[in-house]
Amino acid sequence: MAMKKTPETLRSARWFAPDDLRSSGHRSRTMQMGYAPEEWTGKPVIAILNTWSDANPCHAHFKHRVEDVKRGVLQAGGFPLELPALSLSESYVKPTTMLYRNMLAMEVEELLRSHPADGAVLMGGCDKTTPGLVMGAVSAGLPMVYLPAGPMLRGNYRGKALGSGSDAWKFWDERRAGNLSTDEWVEVEAGIARSYGHCMTMGTASTMTAIAEALGLTLPGASSIPAADSNHIRMSSAVGRRIVEMVWEDLVPSKILTGAAVGNAVAVAMATGCSTNAIVHLVAMARRAGVDLTMDDLDHAGRTTPVLANIRPTGDTYLMEDFYYAGGLRALMAKLSSRLDLSVLTVSGQTLGETLEGAKCFNDDVIRSLDNPVFQEGSLAVVKGNLAPTGAVIKPAACDPRLHQHQGPALVFDSYPEMKAAIDDENLDVTPDHVLVLRGAGPQGGPGMPEWGMLPMPKVLLKKGYRDMLRLSDARMSGTSYGACVLHVSPESHVGGPLALLKTGDMVRLDLKARRIDMLVDDDEIERRRSAWRKPADKAGRGYGWMFAKHVGQADTGADFDFLETRFGLSAPEPDIY
Repeated sequence: MAMKKTPETLRSARWFAPDDLRSSGHRSRTMQMGYAPEEWTGKPVIAILNTWSDANPCHAHFKHRVEDVKRGVLQAGGFPLELPALSLSESYVKPTTMLYRNMLAMEVEELLRSHPADGAVLMGGCDKTTPGLVMGAVSAGLPMVYLPAGPMLRGNYRGKALGSGSDAWKFWDERRAGNLSTDEWVEVEAGIARSYGHCMTMGTASTMTAIAEALGLTLPGASSIPAADSNHIRMSSAVGRRIVEMVWEDLVPSKILTGAAVGNAVAVAMATGCSTNAIVHLVAMARRAGVDLTMDDLDHAGRTTPVLANIRPTGDTYLMEDFYYAGGLRALMAKLSSRLDLSVLTVSGQTLGETLEGAKCFNDDVIRSLDNPVFQEGSLAVVKGNLAPTGAVIKPAACDPRLHQHQGPALVFDSYPEMKAAIDDENLDVTPDHVLVLRGAGPQGGPGMPEWGMLPMPKVLLKKGYRDMLRLSDARMSGTSYGACVLHVSPESHVGGPLALLKTGDMVRLDLKARRIDMLVDDDEIERRRSAWRKPADKAGRGYGWMFAKHVGQADTGADFDFLETRFGLSAPEPDIY
């Protein structure tokens, strides 16, 4: 591709090139750090946004990978600048990293806007880092490549392969049921996450990095490489080389993130057996790019796209290492190619079709074909009704099929502590037909829509051998979770959505085939309850939390901030330099 930029038209030249006092200061302070003018003059400045921290085990290797990216940038004739960005560790951040996804997006946009950057490498992987980085970089509008952290190695416990998250839930239920000793549980803790990298199940992290690749934002095959594999090091340096070329080519996100690219990402997400979190993040990322992706669009894709990736928690055997060895996302997309728009452009400079040439599958059980899918449909489904007028999400492929059509009495909880105390009570009056309900956990009510939606099974039912029941919440759940959980109920209860009006004992009916979730309460009674309802006090507090509560949207619109919607402009204004 012919160069479209020249050294004189580089964005960074506005900082360094003029013969004036302000630019003299920029050059002087760069020399203060030990750089000579020939190291940056006339070269693309590449901002490397690194979400490493000591509190993020998924990104523990980023201290080293950033040096690999820098090496690639230097090889290609660029000038790398590492800029630290908010590190959203799913393991530690309370009440939820989702509260801070939009903060990361704002930080990324402002970092790129305010610094002398010509292009960017986005280093992420842990759940909310992918959408946060992408949303901010799309709004900033500079050439960018996403560098995924990669999945960790598979876990191990007494000769069994463990999947992070998914098996933690399963073994914890067995411990609560009295089937696992404390010593055995400690062995599970020590064996389930044994290298750096994000979850090696098809949880939110693997889902979102796959979506980034399907959008065309990573180098081909990058999202599948295990974090500890030496191929990950080589990919990182290749990212550094490629971003320099992209700057000269002026290959900006708006040329890549089209409606067709978003459609590809939705199809690929469904084919992977994706996390329910994919919906809220896909909507948010698409809207940042000016693509009006709706809940109905996502449900249609869920109905028509078969699940091809036989990976836990949707599958029952394999993990992300197996997926990589079987050919990775390139192999899956090649098998799905008849459902994709292969003409879209990717950060590689090639079309998606060109990047898939030569892709092979080496294990047809790990990555299935269209005529032999894991599930014919049902990775995700959107249900609506008088409990969720604008939608709620369920993962049919990961729950007991007997619960796809279910009717039972609600057991309603207004807080997580209340729910937690109740489900551990062995005298709790609950049956397998009950519908557990947790409300007040949506974008505003949580605050931040915490991953509380996989409500734990009541201990009394676990001891009777039950492992699934219908659960309902305006919260989210971890992508590593499973079960009959109807989530993201919108509008949320905190703002007066119908979930706020549900009472313990009311009958709730789920009809997955009809895509309905309803409370069997007559309209007059619902209106009486609505008239008596009063909005709870906000929990978010001061500072960023206050701003979040005032401006966050509902789950069906991606839970982005209203003042960052595309109607305010796709690109940030350039800073004034005096």
